[in-house]
Amino acid sequence: MDAPMVAIELAAGAIAPEYQTAGSAGADIRARLDAPVCLAPGSRSVVPTGLRIQLPEGYEAQVRSRSGLASKHGVICLNAPGTIDSDYRGEIRVILQNHGAQPYTVADGDRIAQLVVQPVSRARFVEADNLDESERGAGGFGSTGR
Repeated sequence: MDAPMVAIELAAGAIAPEYQTAGSAGADIRARLDAPVCLAPGSRSVVPTGLRIQLPEGYEAQVRSRSGLASKHGVICLNAPGTIDSDYRGEIRVILQNHGAQPYTVADGDRIAQLVVQPVSRARFVEADNLDESERGAGGFGSTGR
């Protein structure tokens, strides 16, 4: 399977996304800050990356939490996965929230999230008079048990 070509533009001092291993699904993206940002416990902040991308049509990029930040510090991407559409050309900014018990400081160049590029299919929504029955039916949250 050929990898999609993703064009990038970097602000001064920004670092390109990079895969840490040959098997990594997500490329790490880094903070691009003029000054460190301190996240108090329970707080959130929108952190710039200095990165802009151009995805091929039919693809999206998902912004996801880094497992190390989540497990060691309780810092996650609040809107994860966040979707970057193929027609978006603005700077990628990451909403980080500190669920940990201690303040966490984000410095320029810190790896703050990962970017996963995926193909997208678009649905055709068709109004129907009735929907087919299913085993689950209208059962909502927790209806399938453990």
